[in-house]
Amino acid sequence: MAVDSHNNGVVEKQVPCISQNLDLSILPTVYVLPAHLALGDLHKIENKLTGLGAPLTYDLRKARLVLGNITKPRRAKLELLQAAKLGIKADGLLNYSNTSSKTGRVTETSLSALPPTKRRRFGEIETQSATYTSTETKEHDTSTVGSQVEAEDDKCAEPISHGSNFQVSTSPNSDSSRSVKVPTSPQAHEDSANLVKVVNLKWLEDSLRLTDMQRIEEYLVYETEFPLFDGISTDPESSATTPVQAKASHVTERSTQVDDKDSKGILERAKAEAESRNKHNDYFSKLAKRDHIAAAAKRDFSSRSFTSSTSKLSSSQPPHLRHQTTSEHEEGVSGSLPPMPDWVLRNQIYSCQRSTPLPSPNEAFIGQLKEIRVARLLTNDDIGVRAYSTSIASIAAYPYEIQSTTEIVSLPGCDHKIAHLFHEWKNSPNHCIQAVKDIQADPALKVLRQMYEIWGVGATTAREFYYDKQWRDLDDIVEFGWNSLSRVQQIGVKYYDEFLLKLPRAEVEAIAEIVKRHAREIVDERIECIIVGGYRRGKSESGDVDLILSHPEQSATAGLVDKVVRSLEKEGWITHTLILNLTNTKRGQETLPYMSLKKGAGFDTLDKALVVWQDQNRPGKGSSDEYGMPIKNPNPHRRVDIIISPWRTVGCAVAGWTSGTTFQRDLRRYAKKVKGWKFDSSGVRERGSGRWIDLERWTDPKTRCTDWKEAERRVFEGMDLEYREPWERCTG
Repeated sequence: MAVDSHNNGVVEKQVPCISQNLDLSILPTVYVLPAHLALGDLHKIENKLTGLGAPLTYDLRKARLVLGNITKPRRAKLELLQAAKLGIKADGLLNYSNTSSKTGRVTETSLSALPPTKRRRFGEIETQSATYTSTETKEHDTSTVGSQVEAEDDKCAEPISHGSNFQVSTSPNSDSSRSVKVPTSPQAHEDSANLVKVVNLKWLEDSLRLTDMQRIEEYLVYETEFPLFDGISTDPESSATTPVQAKASHVTERSTQVDDKDSKGILERAKAEAESRNKHNDYFSKLAKRDHIAAAAKRDFSSRSFTSSTSKLSSSQPPHLRHQTTSEHEEGVSGSLPPMPDWVLRNQIYSCQRSTPLPSPNEAFIGQLKEIRVARLLTNDDIGVRAYSTSIASIAAYPYEIQSTTEIVSLPGCDHKIAHLFHEWKNSPNHCIQAVKDIQADPALKVLRQMYEIWGVGATTAREFYYDKQWRDLDDIVEFGWNSLSRVQQIGVKYYDEFLLKLPRAEVEAIAEIVKRHAREIVDERIECIIVGGYRRGKSESGDVDLILSHPEQSATAGLVDKVVRSLEKEGWITHTLILNLTNTKRGQETLPYMSLKKGAGFDTLDKALVVWQDQNRPGKGSSDEYGMPIKNPNPHRRVDIIISPWRTVGCAVAGWTSGTTFQRDLRRYAKKVKGWKFDSSGVRERGSGRWIDLERWTDPKTRCTDWKEAERRVFEGMDLEYREPWERCTG
């Protein structure tokens, strides 16, 4: 395995036969950073090290030599700082200005300019040892790195003795300037033992290739002080003792100086160390799991047509010039194209700047692109998902049936790749792209899609179920992982088939009427219940029901969602309350602060409840069967989202929850790039000052809206956007 120092990537290379003369047993304790390494590559490197006798550890806190696919000191420090939060010291000793600008490695000059290293106290011993599980490692093994250690490797987990002096004899044919030079004096060795060195993996590759251990200094990326907390007492009195006193009193000083206060301190430190160790193990377990899942998905999908076909196109693609071409003749298109809409001529890239009605004249081709987009989502291609979403929204807004590839490349967000797919689709006998056929036939994608359709399971969790848990259907989830699921996921599995059923518009309206009745009983008749989502955009059927409740009085909406849910539960309409958030109420129903402390707060931060709904109106309600048991309600369970918005920003809430996904995304992008604002369903803030932008003119009582529809129009007007009716926001 060779490491490319220019792109920080791992390059597969033929590794020479390992010389029996290459002995790595004299190295200090070695740890291999999993960063930028696939799980299989990590195992190969670890196996090579243990095969050459290197004292390998799987606990970074015990390491003196860290091998990593890293070339920059800044990156090395970052990787150690990830562990610093878990009790690892990562204050570097290097002067970055003295590192090589070409390779990023530490130069001899920078090393000579370092201050004296902290000397380790004589006789100090480590109080913790790593516990490993003997596991037979296979390519498809789903366990984490921390547990994938053979039992015989345990003896290598501990650092080598610090008191011995040692030298490395080099091969007569080796270059003396590249031979390993190990300090032989006790003080020099003691100083070296006080450092943790991060070394580029190319050191191992070169040592294997030349069958001779190379100078570590030539590949040094970063240094930091050792010990890393675990074996070191943090008691000031303890640290003030001399090395000899420390050795003599190491065993007895804790027992002879224990009083109630010290005992409490010891227990607190022990608890803190245990928590730190658990967090440390959890971090690297998650890291290993992430790498394993990514590597497995890459292995399964890297060469498939739906992930690579559009990237292997010929460089000679349909030109952007709007003139008749040979390909147009072949497609049977006349020389003249329909007049392009203004948004095409102006190259307006945001879907919130144009009308996207339903249905589109190009719905059949859009359906093919949506299939590819879902496949990109399931295979962890976020960039591809965004690119396809942009293209789909642009084609959906085009008012004519597309006849030529020239029309495709004229649309904002569409390029020759989409044009190539259109050409393939138009000329195929059954109007089906080969990539879509492959998607529909792929067994792994079939399973991933089924799991992705479980309520509460996203694409990332679906991949975890498939690659890490090795689950292949819903029965596997129930049999092997039911207790590991969240409550939302358990309900999603339980009512999987029912949640896939679509709701007709009449049923959506009936649910809204019931919710509005309960809300008005709690507050008053001025409560507004607004049906948003796909229903408001004009869809004939909906996957779930999205409702916004609002009231002209600010105080009326505080905590309202909890009261409404309780009232509906009492009558039996709500069978399960899965999520109930009072986020907006807790911050005084103010617009989300620009610099929110909660990272990834998302598009919506309003009070809301995600509930499972079941219609209680049915024939024979209250009757029993022949055994005296109540007759089961045959009505399907439905997903209902109840959102509460204060009147001051109801226009933002309605605009956000009504619009299609890409329309919502582009509203936020437009607000950020064009206006310098942060758009959220709870309101709009200025990015520089964090000032609330009152787009709906609520501050002045004389200008307040009495109609939520007018409030929504003011949001568009305040953002200098033309108002789009709900059925014009169907971006797919």
